[in-house]
Amino acid sequence: MNPINWTLSLPEIVLAVSVLVLLVCGVLPKRDTSFGVTMGGVGVLLVTAALVIAQADGTGFFGQYVSDAFARFTKLLVLLGSLATMILALNWNEKEGIARFEFPILILTATLGMLVMLAANDLMMLYLGLELFSLSLYVVASFDRDNVRSAEAGLKYFVLGALASGLLLYGASLIYGFTGTTNFTRIATAMGSPGGVSAGVVIGLIFVIAALAFKVSAVPFHMWTPDVYEGAPTPVTAFFASAPKVAALALLTRVVVGPFGELVAQWGQVMVVVSILSMLLGSLAAIGQRNIKRLMAYSSIGHVGYALMGLAVGTGTGVRGLLFYLAIYLVMNIGVFAVLVSMRRNGRSVEGIGDLAGLGKTDPAMALAMAIFMFSMAGIPPLAGFFSKLYVFLAAVQAGYWTLAVIGVLTSVVSAYYYLRIVKVMYFDEAAGALEPRATGVSVLLAGAGILNVVLVFFAAPLLAAAQAAVAALAG
Repeated sequence: MNPINWTLSLPEIVLAVSVLVLLVCGVLPKRDTSFGVTMGGVGVLLVTAALVIAQADGTGFFGQYVSDAFARFTKLLVLLGSLATMILALNWNEKEGIARFEFPILILTATLGMLVMLAANDLMMLYLGLELFSLSLYVVASFDRDNVRSAEAGLKYFVLGALASGLLLYGASLIYGFTGTTNFTRIATAMGSPGGVSAGVVIGLIFVIAALAFKVSAVPFHMWTPDVYEGAPTPVTAFFASAPKVAALALLTRVVVGPFGELVAQWGQVMVVVSILSMLLGSLAAIGQRNIKRLMAYSSIGHVGYALMGLAVGTGTGVRGLLFYLAIYLVMNIGVFAVLVSMRRNGRSVEGIGDLAGLGKTDPAMALAMAIFMFSMAGIPPLAGFFSKLYVFLAAVQAGYWTLAVIGVLTSVVSAYYYLRIVKVMYFDEAAGALEPRATGVSVLLAGAGILNVVLVFFAAPLLAAAQAAVAALAG
């Protein structure tokens, strides 16, 4: 067998080369090239998605790179989130006066880092991918450099992100010191041998989990999320809430289930605590929010808690529920942020819940779509969000984690308050004035996400089958 097998990494290679070409295209001309570079980026993401679908199973680069059903499933979700961000940002950046060609380049480099992360079969390759996507996110968070809130968001994320990177490297060094390898396959072999599990390995794993918990904004590593979500440009917030969230949760799943599957009794306890704390804080802290972006930040913390419930139980059914949850959560988020990007009045962007007042009268189509997303996020049947929660709750019940499931149900009931409050404001409050017309691309995303949330219940079987294949690849 070819130990390098570089053809497996063709999606990442094509994406990396395309980024360099688009960067040159953006620099050379004297006129504004942001639109052309963005559309080129959209094309590159579509080509990359096609290459991911065509990928074969196998390992490359001396076992550091892995291509399997799990990597392909999660990569496609990440590419979908990045594609939606490009479309949302196209018109919004222009109206805000920040339409520069560097934005799509940074989104593409962040996407490249996430693809590398998801294909990592080694702690060092994991770190390279994580840093590539993190450095890009630090910049896009503060992309509106003349806005104090945006600059503050980028700085806060950078400082805390550096701390998380340090935790990851320290944990990786402990794991290497006690196992003698950074390769996931060889770590799994060491964990399965008599005397392979030591206190040092467990401590190292806890540090790695803490670093990845920061990336998914799970409690108690959530402190950056509300401020960064509120301060960053709205399309960037949409990106934070979609692709990086999916990538980090998928990476966390690969790390703990793959090389450290033998330690499920140890890391499972950590996941249970983190899941419960995230659900509680996410549901309670969002109640008093008046800014929709801050509300979505706390909402994302709560949803991470629900997703981690599937991982905490440590079963194949739980991981399948987690992957299904991530797919539905991604679609819901794209829809919500399509609405937020469309919230412009009198030439400026608005973010308050009160700014949606009377939307049911002034823009019935967008109000209906937003209502669907809010009901779906609250987990109200028969929308897709209900079934995403159902699968993780069932996995917890089947594994005997009744307390976890009950807390999940109760926090869902609490969170329904602030989701339904938005619906009430849209349909029963006095109109605050009509919003400006939406861009065509945003309308397409809005309609597509709304339709998927309604009809996915009838076509969930293929998605569940794909998630099951991903679980089988991870376990195998």
